[in-house]
Amino acid sequence: MKLNLKIWRQKNAQDQGKMVDYAIDNVSPDMSFLEMLDVLNDDLIQKDHDPVAFDHDCREGICGMCSLYINGEAHGPDRGVTTCQLHMRKFKDGDTIFIEPFRAKAFPVIKDLAVNRSAFDRIQQAGGFISVNTSGNTLDANAIPIPKHDADRAFDAATCIGCGACVATCKNSSAMLFVSAKVSQFALLPQGRVEATDRVLNMVRQMDEEGFGNCTNTGACEVECPKGISLENIARMNREYLAASLK
Repeated sequence: MKLNLKIWRQKNAQDQGKMVDYAIDNVSPDMSFLEMLDVLNDDLIQKDHDPVAFDHDCREGICGMCSLYINGEAHGPDRGVTTCQLHMRKFKDGDTIFIEPFRAKAFPVIKDLAVNRSAFDRIQQAGGFISVNTSGNTLDANAIPIPKHDADRAFDAATCIGCGACVATCKNSSAMLFVSAKVSQFALLPQGRVEATDRVLNMVRQMDEEGFGNCTNTGACEVECPKGISLENIARMNREYLAASLK
């Protein structure tokens, strides 16, 4: 295939940035989207031009680093996949593809398509953990009976990879789906109940301090989430937050 790429180029967070056109051909439909960008960068390097900066790591849909805004959609036109799992067969010969970084005040641009998502790390550090006695007298987790329904829902919440698609998709740049997933995976398990009050208060406070917006109830975040994190988690977090506030 031959494609016309319109890629956002920006030197740093202070630079104004702009869209730059690139023509690329001999793109195989079996390439992943990142492999296509690799081919483009190889060509740019051979021409002594600055390659396009973008994030990637596992390329297996696990780490969430490859987040790109493609033709107005987080992770592109496919559903239930990250950018690294998006294949060029989703596009047609001659297509024009717009490629941008995830845009949010809390996700400042590092360079080009790479953004700083350390705000998510700070939210996690504020309460997305449990305190465990590691003195050698720890209990086997399997010794604590947990209803399968609760275990399944906790696991579903824990599948969140923190890519930020929910933030990029939300018109308010809300991180509610991400934070609610991290709250829910512990709220549904007995190990997480001990610190439940502090957890939800601290994580929501940190979320607000990072500059994320509030939930719009649009539901676009669930649609664009590559792991299908449910909006039910936001409702659960709101209940947890109300209960904690009353205490």
